This record gives sequence, C-alpha cells and structure tokens, in this order.
Amino acid sequence: MGGQRPHLETSMTPVRDLSAGPGVGQHVTGLPDEGEVARVARVDRGRLTVLTAEGERRVSCAGAVHAGTAPAVGDWVALRGEQAVQVLPRRTAFVRTAAGRGSGAQVVAANVDVVLVVDALGAEARLRRIERYLAVAWASGATPVVVLTKADLCADVPAAVAQVAEDAVGVDVLPVSAVTGSGLAAVRELVPAGCTAAMVGPSGVGKSSLLNALAGQPVAAVAGIRGDGRGRHTTTARELHPLPGGGLLIDTPGMRELALADGEGLSATYADVADWAAGCRFRDCAHRTEPGCAVAAAIDRGDLDPARFVAWRKLQAEAHRQELRADARARAAESARLRALHRQLRARPGR
Repeated sequence: MGGQRPHLETSMTPVRDLSAGPGVGQHVTGLPDEGEVARVARVDRGRLTVLTAEGERRVSCAGAVHAGTAPAVGDWVALRGEQAVQVLPRRTAFVRTAAGRGSGAQVVAANVDVVLVVDALGAEARLRRIERYLAVAWASGATPVVVLTKADLCADVPAAVAQVAEDAVGVDVLPVSAVTGSGLAAVRELVPAGCTAAMVGPSGVGKSSLLNALAGQPVAAVAGIRGDGRGRHTTTARELHPLPGGGLLIDTPGMRELALADGEGLSATYADVADWAAGCRFRDCAHRTEPGCAVAAAIDRGDLDPARFVAWRKLQAEAHRQELRADARARAAESARLRALHRQLRARPGR
C-alpha cells in the first residue's frame, strides 16, 4: 500500500456513538457556541485526524494543547474551527515508558475499554512477554484480554491456550485465525457498539490481519509471511478504526520495547504470586532464605513456577527504577520553574 493510510468510510459511526461516555460535554470549557467535540483517530506531527459527527477531518493543534496534554489516539478533543484547543480528561490510558534512558511516559491509546494483548500461536508461548503486556494493560484501567492469533498454524490449540491461560491469571484467552475465521465472533463480542479496544503486541503476530478480518475489509496493510511462518511488521502509526458493529479498534505498531511506567498493574498480573507473598511470616520478606517464606514453599511444592517468580521480581525492580526516575524528573522540572521565576523577579524594573 506504499505507506498510504487507508481512508475511513464517510458512513462511519457518528461521533455521538464513539464511546464518549456520559457527561463528556461538561468537561469542555470556554468554547463558543459552534465548538465541537471530536475523537482523535491519528496523530501526525502536530496534525490530527479526528472523527466528528460529519465525518473525518484534519485539524491542527493549538499552542495551548502543545503546552499541556499532548493528544493521543483515542483522546476526545475540543475543536474551535480547524484547531484542537483542549484535550478532555481521559477515562483510561495504555501508557508505556518511551525508549531511552531519560524517557518519560508515553500514551499509546486513550479512553480504551478493552486491551487486546495479541500474540501468535504456532511457536513456543512467550509467557514472560505476555505478562509484561498484561501488567501495562491492567495499569491502564481497561480490561485486558489475551488474543492468540494464527490458530490455523498451531497443531494443538487447546493445549497452547491452556498453557497461556494458566499464566494469565484472571484474563480471558481467545484463539483466533484471520485465515479461517475461527474465533472472530468471540473477539467481535468484546468490541460492541460504543466500546473502544486497543490491540497491542510485538511485530509479526497478526494484528493487522486481525483488524482487517474484524473490519470486513482491508483497512490495514498486511505483509507476506516469512519462511518461518511469522508475519512482518506493517503498521507504522497508531490509528483508530470504526468497526461495522459500531465499536472502535485502535491498531498499534509492534513495540520493540515495552517498559513499565509504574508498578500499578503488577498485583493483578501476578495475583497468584502476591497471594503467596501475603502468607509469608515476615511482612518484609525478601523471598530468598527467610524462615516461613510462603513463596519459597510454593516453589518447592511445585505450586509456583520459579520463572514466573523471577519475572515478577524483575518487573517490580523495573517499575521501582522508573518511579524513581519520574520523581527525579518532577523535582528537576520544579527546580527549573523556580529558577525561571526567580530570574523574572530579578529582571522586573524597580527591584
């Protein structure tokens, strides 16, 4: 498709049905009578593709928006003419730490009801990677669901699903094939009218093929299959797509890195480990050699996979480091603000 973005049909779902939620209008202040509310479908270097009651439009971002909350796909924005002047408060947000040592939080998708954590069948289950995506998904405030694509390439789908389901505590696991159509109905049920879902996962797991199958038409480019049966990276930008049933689906590019922004989703992702840890004799148990450690006992009995425990500790440490970085950035920003204010005061005439 030469990198061109597929055009959204003009008969798209009206903006009033695009998961605005109750009371959206009350968050918009200072708008003239002709002001509008629109849903962000795509962000391209300061320009937004938005969905309105009249259809798709391209608008620019006012300076005040750039200085405040940067719009993300899925956001609701207030429009004044051909400018987005305000980002409305978010209900939920899938947030990762952007790549780079000193990086901050990056909103991948906003106002999402369901996060589809997508991985492919046909190879060994990548449980640790799924756990990482689930941790970020739980922290978003949305409901995570694991979707296992390419079921047509898997010799034993029930066994593969059972392996992932045992690890994805409290999360539905759905196998699907965009080739045969198997499982598509179950995924469609997750995105009914008025619901917004986001697909996240690494490159090559079949997100674009799944989107096309759910949309009933080719709305995303799909690359050929490699010699090892895996797909190639095709999606280059996050984009919100209306589905035939009235729901919306945000497609995201494969993420080379998915660093946690905080540790909020770890207790849900590793609910079993947290339950064992709550039974330790000492509240500050490090789960190593302390007497009365319920976690160590569970590992010894075979009730807890030691690899899962190690992954839990690793993500805990990562989240802690990121929280320390965020605190340091906040302190640095406040210090810079105070220095600038002090310089302004000294520069005032008559002082």
